[in-house]
Amino acid sequence: MNHHDPARWETTETHRPIPLAPAYPALAVHQPHALPDIQTIQLPDGRIITGYVIAPAKAPEPLAERPAINPLAVNIALGGIGFAAACGGLMLLTTFIAAVAALIGQLIILAAVIFGGFIATQVLGNNHGRMGGTVVNIRRAVFKRNHFHG
Repeated sequence: MNHHDPARWETTETHRPIPLAPAYPALAVHQPHALPDIQTIQLPDGRIITGYVIAPAKAPEPLAERPAINPLAVNIALGGIGFAAACGGLMLLTTFIAAVAALIGQLIILAAVIFGGFIATQVLGNNHGRMGGTVVNIRRAVFKRNHFHG
């Protein structure tokens, strides 16, 4: 008898698998669904295919209508965000101006100290071997008949 013979299919006993109880009963309690049904099909060529029955996918539930947002509330929120950004920018600007003013003040003080040190070294420093005082070259002047001959 050929295994492709349809008469053999009617006489052959079809395997009907029985689902086993889960190995871990504690896990079976937490499963929300019961075990799916098992279905066995014998193909015309004699092969037997066993598998789980798959339920057709359900259509998703439509989303609930969201209430419309009031445009005035959106404008108020955006205005608040813009106001906060402007205040932050002005605070940053005033901090920068104050820092530049402090830097200029420090540079003026530094220039005054350097200039004062230069003047102090000129007045109090030694004159490299000179005696000090003002140097005047004196020549003997001769006056004859109200004329200067020098």
